[in-house]
Amino acid sequence: MDKKEMETLLLNVADGSTSVEEALIKLKEAPFDDLGFAKPDYHRAVRQGAAEVIYGAGKTPDQILGITNSLREHGQKTVLITRMKAEAAALLKENIPDFTYDELSHIGIVGELPKKDGKGRIVVATGGTSDIPVAEEAAKTAEVYGNEVVRLYDVGVSGLHRLLGHMDDIMSAKVIIAIAGMEGALASVIGGLSDCPVIAVPTSVGYGASFGGVAALLSMLNSCASGVSVVNIDNGFGAGYLASMINHQ
Repeated sequence: MDKKEMETLLLNVADGSTSVEEALIKLKEAPFDDLGFAKPDYHRAVRQGAAEVIYGAGKTPDQILGITNSLREHGQKTVLITRMKAEAAALLKENIPDFTYDELSHIGIVGELPKKDGKGRIVVATGGTSDIPVAEEAAKTAEVYGNEVVRLYDVGVSGLHRLLGHMDDIMSAKVIIAIAGMEGALASVIGGLSDCPVIAVPTSVGYGASFGGVAALLSMLNSCASGVSVVNIDNGFGAGYLASMINHQ
């Protein structure tokens, strides 16, 4: 049950269409379950407005399937699985008809995407094509949480005219996620062009002196553009989640 469903339940109690006893039964559902290897959080959507996400890295295919089934049995309509390996995706495809998997971003989604109820559009921009796996993690996360996403890929500062050709998208965005490796300059450039919050995502793309994304991370943290915040290296999920929160304010 998410916040909207709880609000509907309480309104139904208020107007008499649902009895107090019926409502109590729904509210008394355990907040989590102990599967031995995991404790799925069934009340996260009530507390935070967004249901639990499964972090796939380090989990076995059977564990991911078990957690997914548990979440769905307790009413979660859409389940997002990040950093998911192909072996786990194969098992879920065999057992869950409405499961889809994106090999590029390693994102798995069970169920249909919700309707787009965000206030505006989220733009996801990358410095290069090599940043797209992280960008798709961000974009698909935002879509799972009900946002319209515009993708602007390979618009980095080595060819600035490519970004400037999309000024309408930049200026009309509610939130922009700027994703770049190498020296990470894209976030500062977009921050200097836009009038909305910019979430910078450094990626581990680059040669040796990029130090696996540390160079881009430090560049983004030291951005001279106002309104730029930074998440961790390759953390597309964190950027997509935060962008969704901003877009639903």
